Amino acid sequence: MSHGHRHDHGHHHHHHVNGDSTSLPPALDMNVPDEELTPSQLSRRSMLRRTGLLGAGLAAGSVLAGAGEAAAAVPASAASTGGRSGGYLWLAGDHHIHTQYSSDAKYRVIDHVRQANAHGLDWMVITDHGSEAHAKIGVEKVNPDIVAARDQIDDTLVFQGLEWNIPAAEHGTVFVHPGKNEVAVLKEFENSFDGAVKKATASTPANEALAIAGVNFLAEQVQRRKVKDALFLANHPARKGIDSPHEIRAWRDAQPTIAVGMEGAPGHQAAGIKAPNGPGSGRGFYDNSPSADSFAGYPLESYRTWGGFDWMTATVGGLWDSLLAEGKPWWITANSDSHNVYADTAVRGPGGDFNANGKYNDPVYGGGLNLTDGDYWPGQYSRTHVGAASFSYKAVMDGIRAGRVWVDHGGLISGLNAQLRSGSRAVTLGGVLQVHRGSQVDLVVEISLANGPNWSQFVPQLARVDVIQGDVTGTVSDKDTFATPTTKVVKSFDVNKSTGSVRLTYSLGRLDTPVYIRLRGTDGNRSAVGINGASVDPAGPAMDVLGDADPWKDLWFYSNPMWVLPA
Repeated sequence: MSHGHRHDHGHHHHHHVNGDSTSLPPALDMNVPDEELTPSQLSRRSMLRRTGLLGAGLAAGSVLAGAGEAAAAVPASAASTGGRSGGYLWLAGDHHIHTQYSSDAKYRVIDHVRQANAHGLDWMVITDHGSEAHAKIGVEKVNPDIVAARDQIDDTLVFQGLEWNIPAAEHGTVFVHPGKNEVAVLKEFENSFDGAVKKATASTPANEALAIAGVNFLAEQVQRRKVKDALFLANHPARKGIDSPHEIRAWRDAQPTIAVGMEGAPGHQAAGIKAPNGPGSGRGFYDNSPSADSFAGYPLESYRTWGGFDWMTATVGGLWDSLLAEGKPWWITANSDSHNVYADTAVRGPGGDFNANGKYNDPVYGGGLNLTDGDYWPGQYSRTHVGAASFSYKAVMDGIRAGRVWVDHGGLISGLNAQLRSGSRAVTLGGVLQVHRGSQVDLVVEISLANGPNWSQFVPQLARVDVIQGDVTGTVSDKDTFATPTTKVVKSFDVNKSTGSVRLTYSLGRLDTPVYIRLRGTDGNRSAVGINGASVDPAGPAMDVLGDADPWKDLWFYSNPMWVLPA
């Protein structure tokens, strides 16, 4: 349980300091035309354009959104107060949840919403599987249940989405802002672009193009104001090896305000608990081998989790870092993928016909513990924390899009306020700190440690926090790149505390070239030299053991990145 969680969102007011374009170096200030720059300033602007960080990179979703607008700067003096941290309300949530409207799940919408609320979540997305039955019946039938749950439990935001069978690739969460067209847009999307519905699952160029068309369709619905907003996040991306690097880049580059990230850690975290007390599989059910549709370049170890996290995220200098080194945002999340909950006692209601009705009958008491199920309730183990301007659907979607996101397992920590600072300017997660060349830049991290026992009835202890830094090297020519050579752990802080708070500072020095920073923390129970060697990652997550990986004995948190852009 998340003890001490308060749902008092109605009384928060949001204030932040916007970046002031007048304080920007001229090379960064797009209000200053090229012809007014000195030769050295023009040279600097040209270099930044080449790396995809400025001007020409905007269409591809670079970290620089325009003069002074790349990130809302937060007050350098901001402290964690009353649920707020760094000027934002940090709302915990889960974007990957299945109900009785999925062919392999069983719970009612209200069951998940009650559980999410009890486990301290502020927002959640119902994502039943894209399928012929769901496209025809379920997407409409589930909506009244979602609307009723919104009314019944008003301090948890409940989005409607679906789990998209991405043509030529894995699964993904697609969800929209609530409104009168939420069902119509999701239904049209699923019928037109779902890989299972369209028989378009094979890794072919035509199917890859259909996936891009699906992302473009979502952007068009927002543009035409059919829905206020829509987002797409790739789910369990390394599980089967079928999300190739070039596909991930293609989704992101096609619509960088829609395709914004991926699960850094999959759901199904109880799946690794040793039999007979658990399923005896891999965490996340990551127990696969390459298939004909898998990307041939991925190594065998990519099919396993590492400290419960996906290989793409867990590898320092790996695929996620190769995306960040391009200077283009790509965010990570963590969630439950809850279908059937470990040690629960429910079974599907008797009778019924899923294919005919688009749902199973309501669950009933089964009389025994379901020890072969691999899931947790939303918020019971995995949480995605989003920095939001207010308690609202729009603010959650805006916060995800902006990358103001950190994730944790098992309640390892209860709060994170990370900022890059230079003089009076500061940015938080997802932000870009724009500075003059040679400016001193510092990382300041405030961590609220565990705020009570977690669901397994112990107070986790944060042993160590790692600072990971990489150079921004610009757009890659090979879209199947999944490594970047300069990213490494640059500082490790020993913490070894379980209550209270800690404040950590790290100096990046005086910077002349663009870099990014991200954070990682652990309980220290399981670690190993990273895949790229001790000079890159001396004590990273260890590969999880198939059949014997207790998720509660190996807890981590990860933050999304921040960039520094000197000019």
